[in-house]
Amino acid sequence: MTDSNPLPPQRDTPESESPRIVEQQLSLDDTIERCIGEWGWIQFFQATFISLAYFFDAQQCFISVFTDAKPTWHCTSPSNSSCKNICRIPRDSWNWDLPAHTSVISEWSLECSGSIITGLPTSSFFLGCLAGIFVLATLADSSLGRKNMLLLSCLLMSISGVLTAFSTNVWMYTALRFISGFGFLSLPGLAYMTRGSSWRRLYLWTCIPAIFYSILLYFIAYESPRWLYIKGRKEDFAKTLRSIAAPRNRIILTDSFFDRCIKWEDKLQETNFYSAIKILFQTSWVFWRLAPVMVVGFGAGMISFGMPLGLENLAFDLYLSVALNAFMEIPASMLILFLIGNVSRKFSILGLTILSGICSATCVLVRWKGMQIGLELVSFFCGVVVMDLVLIYTLELFPTCVRNSSVSMVRQAMMLGGVCGPVLVAAGRKNRLLSYGVFGITIAVCGLFVVFLPETRGRTLCDTMDEEERKNGSINNGVDTA
Repeated sequence: MTDSNPLPPQRDTPESESPRIVEQQLSLDDTIERCIGEWGWIQFFQATFISLAYFFDAQQCFISVFTDAKPTWHCTSPSNSSCKNICRIPRDSWNWDLPAHTSVISEWSLECSGSIITGLPTSSFFLGCLAGIFVLATLADSSLGRKNMLLLSCLLMSISGVLTAFSTNVWMYTALRFISGFGFLSLPGLAYMTRGSSWRRLYLWTCIPAIFYSILLYFIAYESPRWLYIKGRKEDFAKTLRSIAAPRNRIILTDSFFDRCIKWEDKLQETNFYSAIKILFQTSWVFWRLAPVMVVGFGAGMISFGMPLGLENLAFDLYLSVALNAFMEIPASMLILFLIGNVSRKFSILGLTILSGICSATCVLVRWKGMQIGLELVSFFCGVVVMDLVLIYTLELFPTCVRNSSVSMVRQAMMLGGVCGPVLVAAGRKNRLLSYGVFGITIAVCGLFVVFLPETRGRTLCDTMDEEERKNGSINNGVDTA
């Protein structure tokens, strides 16, 4: 039986002897896996460094929980019996509990403005996310690539965040939040330590480090080898694999090796800006995968982005509750590792969405604070796991040539759920069922749509649309029955 491993067998030969290269064409997955070799510090560093982008991403997503919060206040005249409605008593008869610069609400005297005005900056951020995903994200598949797209979005988000700190009114603030969302890709702990600090400092402390990260990203991160392969960029593909390969494997990664062992497609994918989107909509079976996973993403996004924004409506300390929600991200990530390797995607998403929905709707019906925050944490935990799991699921559902565009469409659905969040949170100030009740019903119903999707656990990733259709013969006449 012929050994398909392209690496030379271990044998006692002089170091000057050129290693033998097996003249056998391999799949892209086999080539990347065997060229990189055993997992080492280079791969660990790359994965960790790229993942830091999500840290800055989350900061801008949830910073409004603190910067746009309505601060507590007290009357300066205790004998004033009408000290119940801040909008019906003279300004000199009450004061904020914290300095006015802690929130845009107190600094710009928006305490009596309608919920549309006070919720506009947060909704504007999520609207910017929608626009950015639609306009920019598909470029990662077509022309810019993964690395350059990440660099552009991170820079745009961080620079606009710095400018946000110098806003002079709510309209300028809203416009800059939209731009920051356009580039959207452990704030809570930082915010807890800086309680009472200026909201402007929060933006500076979270966005300036992101600018330095973007600069390092340009020099340190590598482009995706799969994307370089799809684009037919042989030299860059080989160079990237040599850079991230284990040191003992680099000696055999010559140009001759790649020419012998990799089958390069004669017909490459189109490279215009929106060619990936064209491919998505020109293939009918894609709709039967994309539509259901976007519905599930919408429900997960409403829970994941909406619940932290609505914590001020619960009878619990805002800073402590947000810190607890942030902590739940850690076990959520650990659970993802278990689910990915041991449980089917469909079963995991269906069970978690139903549990999240039940806990969200129930947390506003109980009166005990401990039970209330406990149910909220369970619901948020399940929502975060579902959101991450749906993104991984989407990666497996679509081939490399349209993978980023597909994930972007799902992220767009998640952001749309986020846009609805501030509106429901504002309504929930009078009736919490209008926020957490709607959150729960939405994610439970949306989760049911996963039954229309094929199971992907254990399946190999495909790179082109033709390869996906060849490997899954059940895709016929535009309907996926797998």
